[in-house]
Amino acid sequence: MTAPVIKPSSSTLRVVEWDELPPRARAVPFGFNPLAEGILMEHQVDWLRIEAQIKLCEKGRRTGITFAEALDSVITAASRKSAGGMDVFYVGDTKEKGLEFIGYCAKFSRVIAEAQASGVSEIEEFLFDDQDEQGNTRQINAYRIRYASGFKIVALSSNPANLRGLQGKVILDEAAFHRDVSAVLDAATALLIWGGRIVIISSHNGKANPFNGMATDIREGRYGDDAVVYKATFDDAVANGLYERVCFMKGEEPSAEGKEAWYKKIRNAYGPRKAQMREELDAIPRDGNGVCIPGVWIEDAMREGKPVLRLALDDDFTDQSVNRRDAYVQDWIERHLAPVIRQLDPSLRFYYGHDYARHRDFSIGAPMSVDQSRHRDVPFVLEMHKVPARQQKLVIFYILRNLPRFMGAAFDASGNGETLAEDTADEFGRGRIHQVKLSRVWYGAWMPKFVGLFEDSVITMPKDDNLQQDVRAIETVDGIPMVAKARAQDLKDPDLYRHGDFAGAGALANFATLESPSTPVRARSRRPRAAARITRGYA
Repeated sequence: MTAPVIKPSSSTLRVVEWDELPPRARAVPFGFNPLAEGILMEHQVDWLRIEAQIKLCEKGRRTGITFAEALDSVITAASRKSAGGMDVFYVGDTKEKGLEFIGYCAKFSRVIAEAQASGVSEIEEFLFDDQDEQGNTRQINAYRIRYASGFKIVALSSNPANLRGLQGKVILDEAAFHRDVSAVLDAATALLIWGGRIVIISSHNGKANPFNGMATDIREGRYGDDAVVYKATFDDAVANGLYERVCFMKGEEPSAEGKEAWYKKIRNAYGPRKAQMREELDAIPRDGNGVCIPGVWIEDAMREGKPVLRLALDDDFTDQSVNRRDAYVQDWIERHLAPVIRQLDPSLRFYYGHDYARHRDFSIGAPMSVDQSRHRDVPFVLEMHKVPARQQKLVIFYILRNLPRFMGAAFDASGNGETLAEDTADEFGRGRIHQVKLSRVWYGAWMPKFVGLFEDSVITMPKDDNLQQDVRAIETVDGIPMVAKARAQDLKDPDLYRHGDFAGAGALANFATLESPSTPVRARSRRPRAAARITRGYA
């Protein structure tokens, strides 16, 4: 006997029209039969064959895992309870993902059982009552398909506050990109108490992301025997026929030449962002999780003729007497730094940012001018390596005393940089020298403003490979732009390594442009003493 068609309930706000669904859901051909032999790729079949209370898939982008999961959800919700049927809740990271998933489910339901026989309603939009642990209730938009089995598929448009209220099969899609990944994963595991199932699907979003942590814990047996991790990479999908299915969806004829060109096009689209390519296509998490500034933006900002002044010393420099060390550095200032400062435009306002280091990293100084249109220009960059703090102070004080219309500066006052920041504030005024304790909160507030300078093309800087490498080191780590932990080889001196040093100094300089007083420091003429005659290796 034919099962009855389910009519929309009184809670239904409206029936969602097919044309409202995202393009990828609408692109599924009407003659597509997901149960036909050979339609699903091998890795999709392998994924659906896994029976476990917790299933986690590390996937490359567009590998079809969510697509296959939609088919399994239709079978689950359309089945009677005695056959393993249950409600299915889909929790994506965006509203569009939820509509796409429910669109796949609607298409599969009609194709598999021709709607009338399966007892399938249309896609209904309704208000889902979400109650947090404190008893506060909010209503969020949701979409559902109901079946004659009594079960339903529900796609939520935003994260529920309390996943524990959902009973059945819960799918967390792109879990690594949810607003509070840890809370979502913790709440999902509570569903197992009542015999539910958890399906966690995501591409990676950095090594530090809780999604990667959970995958590691499952592999190491911390979730018991009924938890499985599966990996599906872009190359797996290509080997299993992804290109041919793309051609099928587009109505094109596949060819060996076309496949090679298509594959190279996707790989080459990442340009120099190899870590991001490996993360998004090969499911290999990286230290950071999202390059903030594309290379083309940095190239647009770089200008010829702006020097990078480097003072790099050996370990035995500190064996010299204080007077000899001072004399050497003062001579370097007169020969290299003073001529550059004398060429600066005296009509512009100048600021300064400094990211301090003593031994391993570079101590970087970035002066920054601001014109009437608020354009920022970095006329030169100072790099110091293994320079003692006393001699660093000589160089920095000379810059601040001689910058035209010097307005203010910001110094990294974290760790060993605190003393230098304090001494500089004592010399030039605590209201003008900002002593910044670098932290996630500070990066979250101020690094996006530095990134925005490149996006809006309102910054220029020296054309230098090392500086470009430093700016490219800014990555989004758990939603906050900051310098990634990894160190890169210095391109001028392969024996040295960098830690995105200029990026920190540039962000501090930009902070100073926004937070400093509006009147310049009164000029003080304190030129360094003439350099003494230097011998023994430091002439």
